[in-house]
Amino acid sequence: MKREWTLLVVAMTIMALLLSGCAVVGPAAQTVASTIAANAPTDTHTATPTAESSETILPPETAVDIASMEQAFVNIYEHVNPSVVNIQVVIQPDTTGDSQTTPFPELPPGFEFPPFQFQPPETGPQTALGSGFVYDKKGHIITNNHVVANADKITVIFADDTEASATLVGTDPDSDLAVIKVDVDPEKLVPVQFGDSDALKVGQIVVAIGNPFGLEGSMTTGIVSGLGRLLPAGAVTPSGQRFSIPDVIQTDAAINPGNSGGPLLNLKGEVIGVNTAITSPVRGSSGIGYAVPSNIVTQVVPELIEKGHVEHPWLGISGTTLSAELAEAMGLDHDQRGVLVVEVVANSPADKADLRGSDTQVTIDGLQARVGGDVIVGIDEHPVEEFDDLLAYIVRETKVGQTVVLDILRDGEPMQVEVTLEARPTANNE
Repeated sequence: MKREWTLLVVAMTIMALLLSGCAVVGPAAQTVASTIAANAPTDTHTATPTAESSETILPPETAVDIASMEQAFVNIYEHVNPSVVNIQVVIQPDTTGDSQTTPFPELPPGFEFPPFQFQPPETGPQTALGSGFVYDKKGHIITNNHVVANADKITVIFADDTEASATLVGTDPDSDLAVIKVDVDPEKLVPVQFGDSDALKVGQIVVAIGNPFGLEGSMTTGIVSGLGRLLPAGAVTPSGQRFSIPDVIQTDAAINPGNSGGPLLNLKGEVIGVNTAITSPVRGSSGIGYAVPSNIVTQVVPELIEKGHVEHPWLGISGTTLSAELAEAMGLDHDQRGVLVVEVVANSPADKADLRGSDTQVTIDGLQARVGGDVIVGIDEHPVEEFDDLLAYIVRETKVGQTVVLDILRDGEPMQVEVTLEARPTANNE
């Protein structure tokens, strides 16, 4: 089956003229810094430039640097590729006509995060590919929720072509993470190492290894091109509003359908994110990919393994980062920042704490906007300047049942409000 799928993928890929990569990490024994030093050419031969070619031949020291970096990438791939897995899923069609779910979750227009589908929904059972990586010697494998959601059959293929059936351990639509498990010889399981996603800086080089369009073990490189992005999650509230994933990493490393669930790596060979979505009008890499940060992964995965699900704390507001225009419309200082509470969900923790939403319509640059609500400027003595600050703190630093102290501005006056967080509601637990 695997070989037939491979031939189909190759044919489709040639027609589409598309390639890409994704990331998975094995235990890297060396940092790239030591790898470069260890593998720098010791006998580099450089041709003597002629008068005609002297301006086009690299200086010896530059050639050594490039060769060292090249060898470093080779070493990273050889270290981490044994941890990469290809995930094949089969989803049977709903024959009852009662299903209220789609086989693969959808993101708002402009975002894409489906796995690579071989067959359109109307032709019967759907088969699709994603990526994943080995978490531990017990056979746990991390991937995206949207890769394995609603799957009737999950098959994992390792780098040495070993195939194994997998069972679903747990899923978390709120972070788009999932854990599956295989029963194989522990010698075949090469767990990854995790890095600190909070330490990332824009401009750092990153590596992705995975299975774009079913092309196994593909590797791409790029940089961290943005940090602190908000990515719409697969989970929605009973009213249809989407939750968001905070602190998302943006990268220009090529990410394509089939990369979903594969890790993004730093140059130490550590997982610093799980590739999850792209912004693209054509379902192919446009240089804007998104990865769930490793510090959320290491928080969510142990709970998925233990319980099969994750309870996320919930405040119960919809809001927006306070811009200069919104601040001026509310009579606040032009430089005031924070989160403007636009709407408070009925019977939510915020509602019970008497937080107030916006009740006034204004026109800014020809567009309608709501103002007048509370402005959250801090939580538990941590400053809040934009919506991601508030969401990231709640997701990463709090638990269901915990009481937090919000510093707010109400009608321009500072005050504090205590809120006891509850578990997020979903469309499935109205």
